[in-house]
Amino acid sequence: MASFIKENIRISLRAIRSQLLRTILTALIISIGIMALVGILTSIDAIKSSINSNFTNMGANTFTIRNREMTMHIGQNGRKAKRFRSITYEEATRFTHEFVFPASPSVSTRASGASVMKYESKKTNPNIQVFGGDENYMLTSGYEIEKGRNFSAQEAQYGSHVVILGKDVISALFSTKDDPIDKVITIGNGKYKIVGILKSKGNSAGFGGDKIGILPLNNVRQYFSRPEMTYTINVMVTNQQLMELAINEATGVFRIVRNVKLGEDSNFEITKSDNLAKLLIDNIQKVTAGATLIGIITLLGAAIGLMNIMLVSVTERTREIGIRKAMGATKKVIRTQFLVEAIVICQIGGLLGILLGMAIGNLISFQLGVGFIVPWVWIFSGILLCMVVGLVSGLYPAAKAARLDPIEALRFE
Repeated sequence: MASFIKENIRISLRAIRSQLLRTILTALIISIGIMALVGILTSIDAIKSSINSNFTNMGANTFTIRNREMTMHIGQNGRKAKRFRSITYEEATRFTHEFVFPASPSVSTRASGASVMKYESKKTNPNIQVFGGDENYMLTSGYEIEKGRNFSAQEAQYGSHVVILGKDVISALFSTKDDPIDKVITIGNGKYKIVGILKSKGNSAGFGGDKIGILPLNNVRQYFSRPEMTYTINVMVTNQQLMELAINEATGVFRIVRNVKLGEDSNFEITKSDNLAKLLIDNIQKVTAGATLIGIITLLGAAIGLMNIMLVSVTERTREIGIRKAMGATKKVIRTQFLVEAIVICQIGGLLGILLGMAIGNLISFQLGVGFIVPWVWIFSGILLCMVVGLVSGLYPAAKAARLDPIEALRFE
């Protein structure tokens, strides 16, 4: 049996070489489909890993209180969209004073998502995120100081002109020989002294990553203030087993702070870090389904192209089929030969597509700081999918070849 398959593969490779250009074009179509499938799914795996890493760094014992999103009411009653008011600085700070629990709360806000930072003649791209936080922000946000120090309580209280920077900002403004600590940079119209450098976290979309600057909260209130600025409260519980109790306590305290009446829905939301990660990953599953559909549609087009090539090949090799049958080849042998040929073409295109897909996926993975990913599931799935495409595409041409009358085939011109 092994020698039979080996002989069919050898014949298939010889037939492929005889129609090299046409085979290469078909294999490329297949490789594009597999590349789209493996590349996108590898990228999604990298994004999931990055999301999990970011929220794991925040800790399983952390939850966040933020402004509730606008809700829509559509139906016969015709109720209008309800917009919830922002969490004010006074409400956030009042909560931190009234929340009596073995936990560490912090207040923060986003000052800008597209800032430019300058040092002497160098400046960053306008994509630096600036956050304002109190002295506990570093503890509850999952960031760690690699060099320098955190804000002092006095700096946070008086809104001193000091800043803690991410690695990408440091790389853009300073050479490797320079020591950025105590250097003064420009953010907006203000001058800020660098007091700390953050450990690298990678640049996951929406999480600040390494393109970030952290200022004292009261400095942001003074120099980056805007209408309806909303504040976020992060709470780190000292004991993870007290998490649910802490959330219930925080809900009750903040409802009082926000003047939510008995029986009314809360106008804020509390999210655990692991729940938020799960929510994001669940949304990514829809992207995964879409990417899979795109890859399958591309492979369907490749399958039609391969079937066309195999039908042309049957026509061109009619005399060869007649000679083989005259020499004793059975229908099964002829059918197997053409099926193997279709599968070989698919596997050549599939292997090329897998390599290209891994390269594209890992390019994104390195950008996110996740590292090299070998998507074994998608590799084996791609090989299996190519096998199925080859079988489906080659089945009808192989059956047509097997049904040829040997006498008529020998007389074919």
